[in-house]
Amino acid sequence: MADPRQNDAEGNQLPALRTEVPGPRSRALATRLSAVESRNVTCAHPEAPIFWERARGSNVWDVDGNRFVDLCAAFGVANTGHAHPEVVAAAQRQTECLPHGMGDVHPSGVKVELLEKLVDRFPGGADARAVLVSSGSDAVEVALKTALLATGKPGVVAFEGGYHGLSLGALDVTWRADFRAPFAARLPNATSFARYGDMHDFARVAGEHVGGIGAVIVEPLQGRGGERVPPEGFLRELREACDRNGWLLIADEVYTGFGRTGKTFACEHEAVVPDLLCCGKGLSSAFPMAACIGRKEIMDAWPASTGEALHTQTFLGHPVGCAAALASLAAIDNEKLTQRSAENGARSLQQLRERLGTHRNVTDIRGRGLMLGIECRDGAIASRACARALSRGIILLPSGEGGRVLSLTPPLSIDLDLLLWCVGELAQAIP
Repeated sequence: MADPRQNDAEGNQLPALRTEVPGPRSRALATRLSAVESRNVTCAHPEAPIFWERARGSNVWDVDGNRFVDLCAAFGVANTGHAHPEVVAAAQRQTECLPHGMGDVHPSGVKVELLEKLVDRFPGGADARAVLVSSGSDAVEVALKTALLATGKPGVVAFEGGYHGLSLGALDVTWRADFRAPFAARLPNATSFARYGDMHDFARVAGEHVGGIGAVIVEPLQGRGGERVPPEGFLRELREACDRNGWLLIADEVYTGFGRTGKTFACEHEAVVPDLLCCGKGLSSAFPMAACIGRKEIMDAWPASTGEALHTQTFLGHPVGCAAALASLAAIDNEKLTQRSAENGARSLQQLRERLGTHRNVTDIRGRGLMLGIECRDGAIASRACARALSRGIILLPSGEGGRVLSLTPPLSIDLDLLLWCVGELAQAIP
């Protein structure tokens, strides 16, 4: 394996730490932040976070001048890498000529271009339509509303471990009790949850559901649920069950889309065509941009607009976000990042299993493409590993029930030697 120290191209460098982590400027900013931000947003205790100043490729620099390797791609957003030059240039050009428009009244041309690219990528090549939004949770809201309009049935089957967002509609199909409980009085409670990857339990839950099922929502691979890969054939069987019963299949690909798992969309690993598909995060590699794409006959359940859209927002089809998304999609294609994700993910998974397969505190190593998870015996071990990794200059996050899983979702453009070097460091960071 080549020494990544020899690769001095900015964006694929080893960590370089100038101060303790977090450094004095990060600590000072944490104090200032706690004085002005709701205490439920940024966790600053018992340890302050690092405050980012700039990023490029797979590297992040904090306000203290420390350089890190970002193994989470900023929540899976930076598929092309941070500050990809073509994404930045596209956003700059768009900002200079039209930074904002009137997305559902007098749209921009760049909105049309992005929608064309998205419906062209809909799995299976079916005739599709889409709605642009600003977040993954809003894409889920559109999907749930579409399903209700198309079927007339409010009921949904979702899965244990599933995460679909925290807005009220999306929260109703999100599994975690700690997110749901404070707002239970505001939730419609129209969702039943089955064990992920278990068709027998799915059949039981669907059979017991009261109120009429209109849709099934599933992550082809669970992200915040702990990088969980379902058994082979699970998605196909879900598709078949939906077809038999007249339910719509919603694929939440907000995390898994645009090459993350080694396919454009993860449902393509089983050649499954959903009725509705939610995407976001890596769509633009930088800007708040997401979409719900669906088969035309399903999306046509929405009435034609007569001047007042039923689901819209001020920043719908934001021109700068659309331009960034078009540049990001082009970079993914031109640089073959989906293929790189498949190949480098397989190499990394093999290396992780060789280095950690017999580790006393590791219970499973799994993933697909560059969406990998290391499950630890408990959340305390994973938390200590994340802290140790950060002290070595590597940014990663815990996921899964109890925060037991170390989540590895680096930029798809990360240098393989740098990624494998990080794997070696993680092997030492897990206590």
